[in-house]
Amino acid sequence: MKTIIQHSTDTQIATQIAIANHGEIKHYNSHIRLYTDQNLDLDKLRQTYQLDFNYLPDTFDFQSAALFVSDMDSTLINIECIDEIADFANIKPQVAAITERAMQGELDFNSSLIERVALLKGLDVAVLNQVYTERLQVNPGGKALIQFFKNKGIYSAVVSGGFTYFTNRLAKDIGLDHARANELDIKDGRLTGITQGSIVNADAKAEFIKELCQQYGISTNQVIAAGDGANDLKMMSIAGLSVAYHAKPSVIKQANIVISVGGLDKMMDFFDE
Repeated sequence: MKTIIQHSTDTQIATQIAIANHGEIKHYNSHIRLYTDQNLDLDKLRQTYQLDFNYLPDTFDFQSAALFVSDMDSTLINIECIDEIADFANIKPQVAAITERAMQGELDFNSSLIERVALLKGLDVAVLNQVYTERLQVNPGGKALIQFFKNKGIYSAVVSGGFTYFTNRLAKDIGLDHARANELDIKDGRLTGITQGSIVNADAKAEFIKELCQQYGISTNQVIAAGDGANDLKMMSIAGLSVAYHAKPSVIKQANIVISVGGLDKMMDFFDE
């Protein structure tokens, strides 16, 4: 018997699916669960009803979850920070095009980051504050999800190919336990067009998870990792549960859980007993 989570409380839709697949439904506060022996095409259901549907994974123990690690740009927050910084230099289209290709996995991440940061040379550091205060928002359900994990004693972290200015501030504002990202080099109040230290790329994101697991004495099987781009695939592959959030097609294909319609708080549906 398989359990399918319909991430909405629309009884009419759930009943239609249940009747067509000889299934039964059970109502929860935020979602409906469908129990059936049939193999359902979730992609087809998602397209038909414009809702999120997921199988309840039988390979992950939600009760032993200990750590949530999320990508930042376009996953935990609504923007790609580097594209918005570039907007203040009137070069957003050029930088955004490189970002998109990097997230699709078409470009080497390290060289694409170096190229994009170089284009920001000379910008006043005050621009970073403007991006954070005027453009950056936590994606829907994000704050509720982090609070939910906190209440359950699950640690949370953000790791990003973006910049520490944003990850550190975000971690403080929404109560994340850890943050890691690239550090922009600044001289005389202006961006120098380079980053300091080694680049936080796909390998570094996966290493960050291993590092936190070691720190807390937990297994990678107890980790939930969420992302949207090719740069997140390595960390998602080592986690016990991977979540594609409003993600690129290559990421959706490889994730255990897909959320493409609702907010980050849809992850909470899996924890209901």
